[in-house]
Amino acid sequence: MDTHANHGHHLDGKRVEDFRLITGTGKFSADWNAPGQLYAHFVRSDHAHAEIVSVNAQRALAHPGVTHVFTGEDAVREGYVKAPDALSAFPGRNGMKPRVLDRPALAHGKVRFVGEAVVMVVAESAAAAADAAEWVEVEYRVLPALVDGEAALASGAPQLDATVPGNLVFESEAGNEQAVADAMKSAAHITKLRVLSTRVSPSPMEPRAAMVRYDAATGVYRFNVPMQGVTTIRKGLAVYSRSPEDKLILEVGDVGGGFGQRSPPYPEYVAMMLAAKASGRPVKWVSTRTEAFLTDNHGRATLIDGELAMDRDGKFLALRFDWISDFGAYLAPGPQGHIRNTTTCMTGVYRIPALYTRYRVPLTNTTPVGAYRGAGRPDVAYAIERIVSQAAVELGIDAAELRRRNFISGDVYPYKTPTGSTYENADFPGMFEKALKLADYQGFAARRAQSAAAGKLRGIGISVVIEPTGAGNFTDEIELTLEANGAITVYTVAKTQGQGHETTFAQIVGKALGISIDNIKIVQCAPGTTLEGNGTGGSRSTVGAGSVCHLAALKMIEEGKALAALEFKVEPSQVQYAKGEFRTNDSSRTITLADLAKAKMLTFKAEGKFSSTFPNGCHITEVEIDQETGAPQIVSYCAVDDVGEVINHAIVEGQLHGGVVQGAGQVFGEQIVYDQKTGQPLSATFMDYIMPRAGLVPDIRGVEHPTTSTLSPLGVKGVGESGCTASIPSLVDAVIDALRPLGVQQLDMPLTPSKLWHAMQEVKPVKT
Repeated sequence: MDTHANHGHHLDGKRVEDFRLITGTGKFSADWNAPGQLYAHFVRSDHAHAEIVSVNAQRALAHPGVTHVFTGEDAVREGYVKAPDALSAFPGRNGMKPRVLDRPALAHGKVRFVGEAVVMVVAESAAAAADAAEWVEVEYRVLPALVDGEAALASGAPQLDATVPGNLVFESEAGNEQAVADAMKSAAHITKLRVLSTRVSPSPMEPRAAMVRYDAATGVYRFNVPMQGVTTIRKGLAVYSRSPEDKLILEVGDVGGGFGQRSPPYPEYVAMMLAAKASGRPVKWVSTRTEAFLTDNHGRATLIDGELAMDRDGKFLALRFDWISDFGAYLAPGPQGHIRNTTTCMTGVYRIPALYTRYRVPLTNTTPVGAYRGAGRPDVAYAIERIVSQAAVELGIDAAELRRRNFISGDVYPYKTPTGSTYENADFPGMFEKALKLADYQGFAARRAQSAAAGKLRGIGISVVIEPTGAGNFTDEIELTLEANGAITVYTVAKTQGQGHETTFAQIVGKALGISIDNIKIVQCAPGTTLEGNGTGGSRSTVGAGSVCHLAALKMIEEGKALAALEFKVEPSQVQYAKGEFRTNDSSRTITLADLAKAKMLTFKAEGKFSSTFPNGCHITEVEIDQETGAPQIVSYCAVDDVGEVINHAIVEGQLHGGVVQGAGQVFGEQIVYDQKTGQPLSATFMDYIMPRAGLVPDIRGVEHPTTSTLSPLGVKGVGESGCTASIPSLVDAVIDALRPLGVQQLDMPLTPSKLWHAMQEVKPVKT
């Protein structure tokens, strides 16, 4: 990305937290320890679907060092059975309510996916707990398993639970079904396309870990867990454990990546409450990477059928989608983005008069799905952009030209979409033309010919996307304190997992106050905080908490003027403020921020609630495919993005680059695979699950094309998910474009060398 001068004090683009993180002096969840702590180990189901006939833990309990063994009976007795879900707030089709299964913190009566926790062994050491777990005997009666969402909804499929007829957990819809049907009847052409957004594992650097303590005198539980913000996980733990929120204190240090995975109250955390209370001692657990693959909420897992209707000139008339969103064995918090975010941006960047979408959520014997970077935004962008590109091929219109004809453009903002959302502002045509120029779109034919001469197939892919960011469930609150030495502390309940809050929030406050960020400290999720606010997710932190940081700084100035006026014995209107100093209008008297707080520490609190902002972008990529091996290589990546006003360009670049690589990982390798008959996971280690590596994505040529947000006082829009949302459709499009001369029209991710090689062999003789 182009780097311009940052707003305010930017430290030459450096993040203030980096020294701690890169020198190994950070404190992550596994680093928390307490005197006298015990260690938990979970015995997990090795069946995808089975009745639990019996559990015999006597030999494990007798093992040296073991203090306690807990089973599903203990979880049920304590009432830890109703995990929170987020779908219940959504209106279902024909009034349907979600069919929510109980989820005991330790499985009781039945297991529903491989890896579900059945028994928790607690011992004096991690090794003793793991050894004793080998002696736990669980007898199962194996039941039929389903790991494919479409198969689960098929007529005649085994019924996985009597309370979920037809294995249909939930069905919802949005848009105008009749308007779409009418438009389809009058259309000159209809393009149909089915795409699969594959099931993936978020795989953050830091595996999950937890420390839980219980104070019998107060009834307070203290947690050290990785999180994306204290409010969401605390409310979730309260629901799951039936505990008052003020009895749940969470403390967090550094968090090694999140991607939506850190927000839910996982069953392990609630089960550990049993052990902490029964033992009266701290209890610690650190996940293995295989446990992470089996039990951390997965992402995506969505099958989408689309139909796009057009007139004779290629103008879009209607769009219809049918989604099968496999949320797994239980409804976890988070996957509602597959319904909310996809509906919000169903029209994409195009004028489409009629829209209709149906969502079906099947019950399967797979790991529950949660929010994962983008939470539905990459999926709907992928579906829209792929069907638009396919329509261009079928109509014989250049892919860029078809998009030009259909962009939302002109003086139409705020723009109300047919599914009820409102785009605040954007410049899709201007952004698009800038991207075409950056990518040298006109010169592609010559580059394709050069690749062909070298024995390579070359394709170009375009994605023009928009996404909703910044919305939240709560009012964001920020508290600033000013001490006598001039130090300012900013308290927030949003939590960075690598996004650089300590730098960005400090820059926002520093710019508003006109002071260096050296004297500003950001405190995230202070233990026991009563501040309200949204966690860090959905690209909302700078839009929400960041905007309120700005408002709190302005409040400090205004209230500070009143305090200074008392010192000066003048009216507040006669006091000015600049660069950390108050002065009378005639500049005869001055007082600094620090001097203002000498009598006592001053506290300033502000709040704000903001609607969704709509960042957007155009990514154009080129991919070469080796015809001998099928190996794909990204040979060009160009990105133009509108993320509103930018606080720190280096952080924005990092977020975009990270998102692009994460999207590329799903396109070219990442996929959770289950055995279709047994439900056994076949990709539960990094030996079987392909993560993106250095060299996958070349240098990204990128520029900004900002339109200032009218909804945020900072003019910012979200950025955290932009790269992921735009990269997936663009890269898949480039691969399909490369293979299209051979007759290939669609392939599902991941686009591995093997898959591409086999696709090429099916349309041409194998060379010998």
